[in-house]
Amino acid sequence: MLHGETVHSPLPQDLPWWMPDHAVFFGVLYAVLLIIGSGLGVVFLKSIAETLKEK
Repeated sequence: MLHGETVHSPLPQDLPWWMPDHAVFFGVLYAVLLIIGSGLGVVFLKSIAETLKEK
């Protein structure tokens, strides 16, 4: 990857992890997405459990 060239794919295998700025940015991005996804999953599963418990 040349200096100033942009990344065209958000997939981990296409990222230049040897560049510290990309590693930090995408590492934090994927960590935040994982936390948000986990929280949504917990809420979704709890709502299903409460719905089934009411029947």
